[in-house]
Amino acid sequence: MNRRAPDNLSPLDIEFRRQGVRRLVFDHANAIPLSMLKPAESVDLKIEHPAIGVSGVATDYQIGQGTLTVSAQGYSESALWIGGFNPFATYDVQFDDAHVSSPEAGVEFATPDNTNRFIILAGFNQGVCNSLRWQVFVDGEEKQHESIAMADPVEGAFTFRVQMLGTGLNVFAEQNGVSRVVLTRDFSELIDLRKKAHIRSFEFRLLTRLNDGESVVVKEAGASLTTGAGQADICAMTYEDGTPLLDQGRLWFAMSIRGRDLPHPIQGILSMNPSVFDLRLDGIVVFDREDGLLRNEIGSHIFYDRGSEEWRGLTVGFSAYGDPDKAVPKQLWAVSSKHDPRFGFSIMDSEPVVMPNSGEDPHIVYDDAVKKWRVLACAVGDPGFPAALYESDNWNGPYELIAGPAEVNGTGCLLQKFGARYYCLFGSADRKFYIYSYPDLEELGALDMFRPPWDERVNTRCWPNVIPLPEGYPAPYIALSMDRANYPELDGWTYGALYLYHGYPK
Repeated sequence: MNRRAPDNLSPLDIEFRRQGVRRLVFDHANAIPLSMLKPAESVDLKIEHPAIGVSGVATDYQIGQGTLTVSAQGYSESALWIGGFNPFATYDVQFDDAHVSSPEAGVEFATPDNTNRFIILAGFNQGVCNSLRWQVFVDGEEKQHESIAMADPVEGAFTFRVQMLGTGLNVFAEQNGVSRVVLTRDFSELIDLRKKAHIRSFEFRLLTRLNDGESVVVKEAGASLTTGAGQADICAMTYEDGTPLLDQGRLWFAMSIRGRDLPHPIQGILSMNPSVFDLRLDGIVVFDREDGLLRNEIGSHIFYDRGSEEWRGLTVGFSAYGDPDKAVPKQLWAVSSKHDPRFGFSIMDSEPVVMPNSGEDPHIVYDDAVKKWRVLACAVGDPGFPAALYESDNWNGPYELIAGPAEVNGTGCLLQKFGARYYCLFGSADRKFYIYSYPDLEELGALDMFRPPWDERVNTRCWPNVIPLPEGYPAPYIALSMDRANYPELDGWTYGALYLYHGYPK
């Protein structure tokens, strides 16, 4: 078992061996509930989930045998209130296969007066889902309306899933545990649902459109925070000096919950007992620039500053790609909160950081030996995003460049102590996790990894995320990384699976 590693150990002296791999794809065990309609538990449906008539005759809602049957004797468009609205949540409707004729049913986000409405419906033909309908109403005016024939219809019971991504969404059909992409849309040019005013005013509803004698059967419906279709950009949460945050017997990680290409990922917080591989989603974090929006930045390093008793960190403003006006470009932001952001749905304040030519993937430590804050971050350069080291008297800057940039296309920066010395680590496009000296940023070598998270076919810009452990654990070091395998039928960077490694002195 784990014996204390020598104080003079270098990361070059460690061999890492793969222990496990897991991609969390809308993992049910990890879903954090926000609102739920469970017919089997409902006692008074009219009070719990009020009906909102839209047009036509009244819709009939009946609970029996643990399901909800929605029917009408004439054309009827009606919604059932399920809960509040969160633009970063996942919304599920579980359909039974006992549908009569050709109803439409699905998810609606709307204001109580129906002036603003987002509608995503599944269209059925004798129990087979063979079409989708997408509509957007803004200030009472219809802005978009599409009816889409499904190339591969869904037969039988399935889950209709809408993954909201701030300025876009993905729609999946899940059967037998497999989530298949059936629709993607962006909408920030029409309405920006990251606005606090919209978050507070919109509702989540089960919407149905039925003709005379039609019905649809629902097993349950609900909203939750989920693991998405993949995870990436893993950065262990730490204390201010870079010491890993080992709390409640668990390590804590900021990881991006993937949706589609930028700006659609969301900043997730996951934890793991480092003696096993029990990854758990504990929350998501969004960021407030005081511009009226809650923003889904990612690539964050979040730490607990024991001196100020405040949660702080740096994040990357990838949400800029979703801004209709693109007025503020992608840049680094200093984030802070007195509230512990590890659990549930958390908001951290953010302010811009002055750090010349910095691009993404920052890692910050307070180096007590020099009484300075130092940040290893990927600069904007050639090639790609080479790592560079910055320094400041204050955690939130301004920073100046003190070393680098390196000469390789980097990603996933890490300042980590091995024994008594800091080292600079980062991923690359070169099928290597590079090791550089600190603070002069000179190349020393690469991590020795048996079965790395890539092969000869795929992108290798992965994050190293090496963590030393105290005595009593199976290995003195672990590394948690990811691959870059994109989710089928989703555009852009939708990676990846998570890989656990144990590290031992050679």
